[in-house]
Amino acid sequence: MISKYKGIFSNVLKVAIVAFTFWFIYHKLSANTNLKEFKNILSGIPAPEIAAVLSLVVLLMFLNWGLEAVKWKRLLRQIESISLWRSIESVFCGLTWAVFTPNRIGEYGGRVFFLSPKRRIIGVVAMAVGNIGQMVLTNIFGAIAVCLFIYRFVDLDYRLNYALVALSVMFCIFFLIFFFNIRWLNGLLLSMRFTRKYKKFYSILGRYHKKELLHILSLCLARYVVFSTQYFIMFYWLIPDIHYLDILMMVCILFFVQSTLPSLDLFDIGVRSVTASYFFSFVTSQDVAVIACTASIWLINIIIPAILGSYFVFKLNFFGSLNRR
Repeated sequence: MISKYKGIFSNVLKVAIVAFTFWFIYHKLSANTNLKEFKNILSGIPAPEIAAVLSLVVLLMFLNWGLEAVKWKRLLRQIESISLWRSIESVFCGLTWAVFTPNRIGEYGGRVFFLSPKRRIIGVVAMAVGNIGQMVLTNIFGAIAVCLFIYRFVDLDYRLNYALVALSVMFCIFFLIFFFNIRWLNGLLLSMRFTRKYKKFYSILGRYHKKELLHILSLCLARYVVFSTQYFIMFYWLIPDIHYLDILMMVCILFFVQSTLPSLDLFDIGVRSVTASYFFSFVTSQDVAVIACTASIWLINIIIPAILGSYFVFKLNFFGSLNRR
């Protein structure tokens, strides 16, 4: 009888998650004027050209999340062996959960429910290692881009510029040292009495050696290149008067600023638009096109995967192993 009630509750929860996700997406899309501006901009471009460019950006979206699935599978080698397809399912399921939770925290739950119940909390720690790797690259490239931006567009004393470069170098070195020595975090937690009782959950940090972390960071770099390319394609296509190096600089700053601001995925489009509008105003006056490009990438990279991931929500069993079908 208890198993029966668990099954009913599990099914109700799945339906609720999917329904809530679709309601959020519909509500946000119906009120998004930026996407309407994007449609207006495309109205003057030949249909075959539109199809070719958007198809390429969508393919890069699948490549991006495919690389994330490979990284997730790699992170789990220390915990539980899963197939690449199972990893892909969990990544897209996590994106569905992420879309209506603050700072994408639901993505953790969406993924780890694809693991055995006893390994789910450890899976959260493993996923955090991958996210830290992505954050390291975002901060490093962002710091470099900010230095270039200030040098070009902000009139600072040369001594302040040197100081800024020195701080940025120290900033980048700190993140690299921290990531490649993430095992230190395990030792730090063990040194505190009140966290020792949870060591079975975070002790996995001690299993990630430098060679393994380098492999994970290389996958993070591949992802960074892919989604940067998506932005580059859209901006270079719709605003060809911007120099390609300026696009790369602004995109790196855009990622850097976004990573520091708490938000919901669905409301993140507002943050992205404001940030992009401000920084790109230094290199182009086509503000509408900038916001439209940002909104289109948001739709392709966040909304479409969240919709696709809703199918995989129904494959979960919250109280036991996965439904193998």
